[in-house]
Amino acid sequence: MAVKIIDKKKARMRKKLYIKKKVRGTTERPRLVVFRSLKHIYVQFVDDSNQKTLLSVSDLSKDIQGDLKDKNKTESAKVVGKFAAEKAKDLKIENVVFDRAGYIYHGRIKALAEGAREGGLVF
Repeated sequence: MAVKIIDKKKARMRKKLYIKKKVRGTTERPRLVVFRSLKHIYVQFVDDSNQKTLLSVSDLSKDIQGDLKDKNKTESAKVVGKFAAEKAKDLKIENVVFDRAGYIYHGRIKALAEGAREGGLVF
């Protein structure tokens, strides 16, 4: 069983590196990076040309804790996506490049992307 988990992590890291080679964030169009742990989900907006993180949001952010009560992980991922889009609009970011970091576009990753699109981000 432990071998299977390590192989899954290796496969995701291989996919992540392959995606990162092709997906680049710029000042005009930063990269929206997703990290998913077992309990939480995190989003960052990264400008690869200047090597800076412009914005970071997660379901642990105090601004959205009230909105996440009585929601499962998928629903909270959608709320995080909407909140990230609102914060990005404050920084005048509308177009982004979506980096799913090797995760399958399904479940929480898909919900986060849909929430970000509903919030007004274009990708």
